[in-house]
Order: sequence, then C-alpha cells, then structure tokens
Amino acid sequence: METIVLGIGETLVRDDRHWASWANWLGVPAHTLSALVGAAVAQGRDATDALRVLRPDMDVDEAYLARAAAGRGEHLDESDLYPDVRPALAELRAAGVRVVVAGNGTVRAGELLRALDLPADLVVASDEWGVRKPDPAFFARVVEAAEAEPSATLYVGDHPAYDLFPAAAAGLRTAHLRRGAYGHWWAEHPDVVGTADFRVNALTELVGVVGAEEGRHPAQPAVGAGRPARVSYLRGL
Repeated sequence: METIVLGIGETLVRDDRHWASWANWLGVPAHTLSALVGAAVAQGRDATDALRVLRPDMDVDEAYLARAAAGRGEHLDESDLYPDVRPALAELRAAGVRVVVAGNGTVRAGELLRALDLPADLVVASDEWGVRKPDPAFFARVVEAAEAEPSATLYVGDHPAYDLFPAAAAGLRTAHLRRGAYGHWWAEHPDVVGTADFRVNALTELVGVVGAEEGRHPAQPAVGAGRPARVSYLRGL
C-alpha cells in the first residue's frame, strides 16, 4: 500500500460539536437533534435530513452562511479529533506511506484542519475541490492526490454510500471504519462486508494492514480482494 486516504467526519473528527452547534442554532435540545440524526442513519438517509425534520423549509446552505455571519460558524480544535488520529497518521508516515486527508467539508473546514498540523502529506476538503462525495469526480481527484495507482491506494471511511461504495467503484482499495453512527449501524450489512477490502475498528489498525500487504506474496489474494462493489447502496443510503 503506497497511499492511504482518509475521510474527515467520523473518521478523523468527532461530529459532536457539529450537531450540538446546529441544535443550539435551531433552539432545540442537543439530544433531540441527535435522536433525529440517528433515525436518519437507521433509515439510510442523509444525516442532514434531521435538520429538515425540525425546519422543513430550511435551506441548509443558507443557514450555514447565516450562522457564520452571526459569528457562530464552524470551529475545530484538537478536542474534536479522535484520540487515535495523530498516532495512527504518524505511524503510517513513519512506515513510508503517503497520508492524505480528503473528505466532505467546507473551505473553512479545510483551513481549520490544516491549522491543526496533522501528520499528513495533504489535507483538503471537498469544497476546495468543488466536488463532494459520493460524486465519482471526487474520487477521481482522490486518485490524483494519492500519487499512486488506485490498486495501491486505500480509502478509509465510515459511510458506506459516501466512502466505501464509490471508492471501490473508482478502483481504490477500501477500509470501512466502524466509527460514528453510520460506521456502527451499517458495519455488518452484507453490502459492506462484501465490498470492503478491510474492516477496522480504529485507525491504529491501518499500520497492520500496510504490513500485511507488504508481506503478501504477489500471487496471494489480499483479504477481501476481488469482491465486487455492491450497487444496492443500502436501500438508497
């Protein structure tokens, strides 16, 4: 494995602050919004549908701009990172792997992430590329950023429809991370099990994945190799 590319939300960054800030903006208890997000996840819907349940006529993009104008925009600091992020990324780089962070996020999110000085070769948010997951064009950009063949690039994420399936369709190797609402809820779904080359519970397991790949005989199939990318997308997830 020459390059490992990781998503952002619920892969590197906890979503606690994100949803709590939206609840505060909408004037509802944080647990109410969290419950609605959980319901959306379980139904295979986009988590932002939870906002539209509370405010059916709300334009989420306009509301984001209104929050920023009111001084209540995005914030990100060290406490938002999962504790395994820095040690895992540092170990990967020490092992000679190119580390790229590329996931859905605003231009501001990209700036905030780079300000944390993560041990990564490249950190970029989707809005900086002008295309978001699961658009195939996003994963075409991932292939460019990887600076390696797709077969030598591993994309790591928690979301089956936004990370796992489109990355596999682009020819990338994939690791499904059992983290966050999507990662836990859909971890044992047959489409996830059948598509992921690897399934991990923590980012620190990725160093072992790299080691196993390096020690594999060229004629020996990798764990999970050869599995087709499923197309059911979990009832439209």
